[in-house]
Amino acid sequence: MTLKKDLDDAVANIFREAWTVTNGTVVPDSTDLTLSNTGRALQATVLYADLAASTRLVDGWQREFAAEIYKTFLLVAARIIRSQGGTITAYDGDRVMAIYLGKSQSSDAVKTAFKIHWACDNIIQPKLEAQYSNENFKISHTCGIDHSSVMAAKTGVRGANDLVWVGRAANYAAKLSNESSATPTWITADVYDRLSDTAKYGGNPRQDMWTPHIWSSMDNQLVYKSNWHWSIY
Repeated sequence: MTLKKDLDDAVANIFREAWTVTNGTVVPDSTDLTLSNTGRALQATVLYADLAASTRLVDGWQREFAAEIYKTFLLVAARIIRSQGGTITAYDGDRVMAIYLGKSQSSDAVKTAFKIHWACDNIIQPKLEAQYSNENFKISHTCGIDHSSVMAAKTGVRGANDLVWVGRAANYAAKLSNESSATPTWITADVYDRLSDTAKYGGNPRQDMWTPHIWSSMDNQLVYKSNWHWSIY
């Protein structure tokens, strides 16, 4: 069989085959689904944590230094995600994707983002400056968060495959993680409406931790951004 014939048959089969989609309450493993048209549907909150200015980093510093920035940011983000009940579903270069389930999923995702903000300022940056006192590099990042129905499907080929997440939350969270790192946490209105008071209000006197913002690049949708953090002890 030629490569063209193989591709013709495979693509035609994907478009022709009926889907079997089951509802789920846990994040599936890749072994839970097949390369045929099977899917797992979940009501989920998706978080993307993205290291900002990575192009400037790799262009302006040695690769070993850049690699250490990548490694420390992703390590800190991943451990905080897991401590808040999130499940890491993908690493993509300088960012990590996570899914949260359960009744407090949106609040858990927001607390994750606030803790990542705190850890960047109070753990990574001080240790970076202590080790590299002559380097003028400020770590910055953005977390994007959305909630919706999503579906997991298995993609790739035998021996080299993974899950792809299809749904608004995965797409919007990724797009929000590209917004300005000056306010490093960005959420949709659906997430804001689901937040517990502890994830919505802070300070003394109590105040809303979120600033409304018109997302001009996405049909002027209402989103919210925040510069607050959550201390880690």
